[in-house]
Amino acid sequence: MKKLIVLLILIPISLCAQETLQTESSSNAQVYIISPKDGEKVNETFTVKFGLKGMGVAPAGVDKENTGHHHLLVDTDLPKDLTKPLGSDVKHFGGGQTEVDITLEKGDHSLQLILGNMFHVPHSPAVYSKKINVIVE
Repeated sequence: MKKLIVLLILIPISLCAQETLQTESSSNAQVYIISPKDGEKVNETFTVKFGLKGMGVAPAGVDKENTGHHHLLVDTDLPKDLTKPLGSDVKHFGGGQTEVDITLEKGDHSLQLILGNMFHVPHSPAVYSKKINVIVE
């Protein structure tokens, strides 16, 4: 019975805490991949450059309005629930990085960016790029 009472108390607290993790995005915010370009042929190791308009870049943990940090999705779709922290299937750039060298196996790959706030949670509304494809030779 005590466990049930504790659960009944913790579940609403947890749900309220989850709601407060999401922050508003700027109405004109755009995140995009500067390079490589969609359909580009690249070497196994190549640089992905991130672009952002209408908001600023700040490291994870920094509480500053209209900022966030980049997350790169490689060969995966956007998470179904954009109100929760981005998971381990997403590459996190919590230091405020705006580019990264990545190595991928030969073949076709998809890349997409999503901006996360200080808690690694997508903003509301979520700010994400169009998905691009690259061919690793």
